[in-house]
Formats: sequence, structure tokens, C-alpha cells
Amino acid sequence: MVLQFELCPGRMIGSDHPCFIIAEIGQNHQGDLEIAKKMIKLAKDCGADCAKFQKSELEYKFNKRALERPYTSKHSWGKTYGEHKRYLEFSHDQYRELQRYAQEVGIYFTASGMDEMAVEFLHELDVPFFKVGSGDTNNFPYLEITAKKGRPMVVSSGMQSMETMRRVYETVKKHNKNFCILQCTSAYPLEPEDINLRVISEYQKEFPDIPIGYSGHETGIAVSLAAVTLGAKVLERHITLDKTWKGNDHASSLDPSELAELVRSVRIVERSLGNGIKRMLACEIPCHDKLGKSVVAKTAIPKGTELTLDMLTVKVAEPKGIAPEDLFELVGKKVKVDINEDESVTEEAVETYGKRAKE
Repeated sequence: MVLQFELCPGRMIGSDHPCFIIAEIGQNHQGDLEIAKKMIKLAKDCGADCAKFQKSELEYKFNKRALERPYTSKHSWGKTYGEHKRYLEFSHDQYRELQRYAQEVGIYFTASGMDEMAVEFLHELDVPFFKVGSGDTNNFPYLEITAKKGRPMVVSSGMQSMETMRRVYETVKKHNKNFCILQCTSAYPLEPEDINLRVISEYQKEFPDIPIGYSGHETGIAVSLAAVTLGAKVLERHITLDKTWKGNDHASSLDPSELAELVRSVRIVERSLGNGIKRMLACEIPCHDKLGKSVVAKTAIPKGTELTLDMLTVKVAEPKGIAPEDLFELVGKKVKVDINEDESVTEEAVETYGKRAKE
């Protein structure tokens, strides 16, 4: 049985609960607080469950040389990587402001803690759950510290092997049973042949007591819908206001119309999955009544005749007669009344048929 748990106050995930949709704002806000607020509102208006950011304490995430290295990319916001990252990093007070705004709008708010100090801050901020980005999934000291906080966790698995993910599962499970793992490939944008959605099914077999989800960096929404069909209970996609903006993530992000369509389509897919029990549904009865076929006399059959296969055929008939799947069961049975050619063969017209059917 797949575990279900409360990821956010009042919102369960896993089992038969709706897929939890995370709109990953990340650092697509361009370092602008007002753009960040617009993106939170966009996530809410499009029907996403959660608006998510990425929080780093840069001196704890990078060493000095990494921060000092030149960064000349067209996506750069500074001459060094440190300048670039500082430009995009919101302060603690700004995070508190964004959290208040998300509460006003009515959407869950959280962030990926990109280092241990960022996790401490997010814990203080009282986010509903921690997101572990793929870059920290094999960071086992970080995983233990984060798991011991006791908040639900969502763990991406980009750049990892199944062997590593088994270790991740065991490490987190030891301290925290409320977590899920997302299939993820860390490439931006992601090509279809590198997505490997079948890993979702493999995770479901390897870790049957936790929900499994998908974090996607591909373009469009088709793959994300397929992930939900395969049973993803958490779905994370990057969002943007403009795919042409400066930044590595914009090209693989969903614009407002795509996000709205994704949410709408996910809910349709969930409704369409059903319960797996194959039977005639109430909605099919009108079609069955109009076009469903019955056993019909191919020729006139006098009372007392023992039925043979060549006396019978199948047609859309009025009134409804015996169902076609029971045609072969009629062979050797006697009719109790005269049946005219092209007339329906009904249960009442055949000896022992009704008794056999009831048994």
C-alpha cells in the first residue's frame, strides 16, 4: 500500500489523493521581488498547489574560488559567479514578505534549501515541507540534518543512480517517514530520450511505501501528463513569465498558458484513471440500449425445437434478447414457444436458460 501523508496543512498526497502540483519559480524572478510576487499569483491563478523558490546561503553552498570564478555567460547577472548568485538571492526579510504574500493569495509556499544553513532558515520560516534539490540528494549529512527536522520532504533524484537512491531512502526513512522521491533528469531543457519516465515505475517497486513523483525540465506538458498517468503523486515544473528572459531555466519553463493547461489536463487525467474495475458503466447504458446486439432467430424455430448454431445469429434487436456472449450456451437447449424468423431469442423463450443464468 502506497503511503499517504500530509505534505502541507490540510493537503494529503499519495494513495488516491490528487497529484500535488508545484510551480517552481526558482530564480526565474530575475532578482526582482515584484516579479516574484507576480509569479506567486500566476501559480495560484493557474491552479498550482504550491509556489516554490530556491534559497541559498552562498558562503555555505559555494567555496570562495567557486564564487570568485569568472562568469561570462549571456545569462550572467555579474562578472563572477558569486556576483551573479547574489543578484538573484533574496534576503531573509524578502522571503518573509514573499511568504506573507503567498498566504494572502492562498497558495502554499516553500523553497529548496540549497545548503544546511538555508534549511535552518526555512525551518525557522515554518515552511510546510522541505524540497531537496538533486544537487543535494547524495549529500548524506545534509539529508540527515534535514530529515531530523521532522518536516515532510520532497526529494529529487537527478544525477543519481538507483544504488544511491536506495541509500537516500534508507537515510531519510530512519528519521522521517513522511517523504517522497521524484524522478528527475538534470538537464535544461531536457530532451525526451533522456527523461526515462519508466524510472517512476521502478521507484514504485523499490519504494512501495512512499509516494513517487516527477520533476520535469522538458518543454511542453505531454511528458508531465504521462508521468501522472504512471502514478506520479507530486509534479514539479519550472514556470516563467517570459521564456526569452535571461536565465538558464526560462527555456525549459512553462509560461502562464502552459501552466494553466497542465493543471487542467492533470485533473482530467486523474478523473479518467478510474478504479481499474472493468464493467459496463451507467454512461454506456444509452449506447447499449440503442446499439447493443442480441441473439436472433436466423430461421423460424417451432416450439420444442432443440437449438443448433445454424438457427441463430446476432443483430441489434427489439426487444433485447439474450446477450451475444451467451450464444454458444444456447446450443442443445429447447425453446418453449414458437420463435419467428428474425425475432429476438429471449431468456423466457428457452428452457432452463433463466435457471442456468441465475446459478
